[in-house]
Amino acid sequence: VYRGSVKDFQGFDANQDAEALYNAMKGFGSDKEAILDLITSRSNKQRVEICQAYKSLYGKDLIADLKYELTGKFERLIVSLMRPPAYGDAKEIKDAISGVGTDEKCLIEILASRTNQEIHDLVAAYKDAYERDLEADIVGDTSGHFKKMLVVLLQGAREEDDVVSEDLVEQDAKDLLEAGELKWGTDEAQFIYILGRRSRQHLRLVFDEYLKIAGKPIERSIRGELSGDFEKLMLAVVKCIRSTAEYFAERLYKAMKGLGTRDNTLIRIMVSRSEIDMLDIREVFRTKYEKSLYNMIKEDTSGEYKKALLKLCGGDDDAAGEFFPEAAQVAYRMWELSAVKVELRGTVQPAGDFNDDGDAQVLRKAMKGLGTDEGAIIEVVTKRSNAQRQQILKAYKAHYGRDLMADLKSELSGSLAKLILGLMLTPAQYDAKQLRKAVEGAGTDESVLIEIMATRNNQEIKAINEAYQEAYHKSLEDDLSSDTSGHFKRILVSLALGNRDEGPENLTQAHEDAKKLADVSSNDSSDSLETRFLSILCTRSYPHLCRVFQEFIRMTNHDVEHAIKKRMSGDVRDAFVAIVRSVKNKPAFFADKLYKSMKGAGTDERTLTRIMISRSEIDLFNIRGEFIDLFDKSLHHMIEKDTSGDYRKALLALCGGED
Repeated sequence: VYRGSVKDFQGFDANQDAEALYNAMKGFGSDKEAILDLITSRSNKQRVEICQAYKSLYGKDLIADLKYELTGKFERLIVSLMRPPAYGDAKEIKDAISGVGTDEKCLIEILASRTNQEIHDLVAAYKDAYERDLEADIVGDTSGHFKKMLVVLLQGAREEDDVVSEDLVEQDAKDLLEAGELKWGTDEAQFIYILGRRSRQHLRLVFDEYLKIAGKPIERSIRGELSGDFEKLMLAVVKCIRSTAEYFAERLYKAMKGLGTRDNTLIRIMVSRSEIDMLDIREVFRTKYEKSLYNMIKEDTSGEYKKALLKLCGGDDDAAGEFFPEAAQVAYRMWELSAVKVELRGTVQPAGDFNDDGDAQVLRKAMKGLGTDEGAIIEVVTKRSNAQRQQILKAYKAHYGRDLMADLKSELSGSLAKLILGLMLTPAQYDAKQLRKAVEGAGTDESVLIEIMATRNNQEIKAINEAYQEAYHKSLEDDLSSDTSGHFKRILVSLALGNRDEGPENLTQAHEDAKKLADVSSNDSSDSLETRFLSILCTRSYPHLCRVFQEFIRMTNHDVEHAIKKRMSGDVRDAFVAIVRSVKNKPAFFADKLYKSMKGAGTDERTLTRIMISRSEIDLFNIRGEFIDLFDKSLHHMIEKDTSGDYRKALLALCGGED
């Protein structure tokens, strides 16, 4: 979801905007109001196009004209907005290391907070703009361990793998402890290597593990073991790993609190984050400092400079209903919408002129003799409802005395075989099989357990239990209990009972439930945070939970998902988040899972296949809608781009259309 405060302007016309800016600067004086209104309401990409159009129309450089017409802080802000992000960062760093002295805080802020791609773009932009090597310039202007860490960050080589090794997490936490607290002196190289290279997800777990073994947060050890600019840099890296939004909220607050304003910092952050995470920064700012970013800017600045900053801020969270932060208000509205009945639609419907015997003959012909007609199999299986497929299985057996599943298994292979065979099982049989695969053998696939158990209704859970018992001659509950542990096991066992209340909301009870979820003060081990969440999230009806989540936002100014992520970890956190997202918007939950199964290098075909099969007759049409809203591309397009052959053909048939 886009979290910037500045978006593409609808009906954008670069030539028209260039003309408007030219007229605003023509003649005696300039229309500053018109300039700030236009520039702050266009995205950076659109501003770049305006610069090009301005040069084409008038043969003049727009940035040079703006510099000439405007003055002071307002001029610096407007001109900064006209530069592409990488060139903006390059200019800030160039200014930070030019002349007498170095602005270390600027170097720290930029290099500690940018992604690998942003670093690569910055290095290229610096080379292009100044015909100099950024690394060489920084090496020449800094020293010691501070210089070494900056050079590491400049490589833009932080690991980005989401797969985390528990053994490596434990080893890194131990290495950091031995490099600092347990060592006479400090092994700075170990801190540089681990904090400069490991992935964000990995480091968050390292920080958790470090707290367990050291009895103190990593930040406290850094303050005790390191010093000077190197200490500040390492603390900034840790803060950005934990929460980039919180890091920038703190920077903005410090830029404006007390006497005077650090305008360079204020401008740099408001410009650089306006199209990335300004809404998140605003939420953290409002919660942490008990006043809105908007109001602090309003009190601390003046004139056109203030107006432009407020436009970039994008809204006053103190003025919002119930004094909610913007993100919490959005979440509140989403919970209200989730309570509205939305018609769920699958993409696979029962065939109109269905003939089970005729379909059985088509399938037999497709598999008889030399070779297999995969196209004919796909056409029949993906265009029939599951109930109709069960009739085809019986007709095939009656007509040919053969097991259709066995024949399909013999004739098909790979991803297509898994997809077609999955479609031939009943939904309960298919879910039971996926759960069995998730718990058998070495290791457990917790993500599959969470996905299925957190999203199925009582009727579906009961059918899965029966199918599991019939297929594997043991209870699902027993297998879940023996293969998981702790609070995670308790969550799964509770969900496996299929005893969720199905009644309407109870406002009084919802208020009490929200209070229980929000209470972080209880020290009673029998009433732990996890137990309270389990007793509510695993048993209350969906309509009631919607109301609970609304009440939670009223009480805390936070979405309940935010609270879970902040206060829990591991499989317990993932299970509760999945339940919350399922209550909030189940199609959006599955759209997100489908997107993650296909984004980046490689495809998680198991997840892709499982969701396409299990949702094809329930809500796949709704999932398609959520997919395009969330990711600005259609599910059909992504499947087409990310898969191939007959497997792709079958998936696209299930998808049911291009949006």
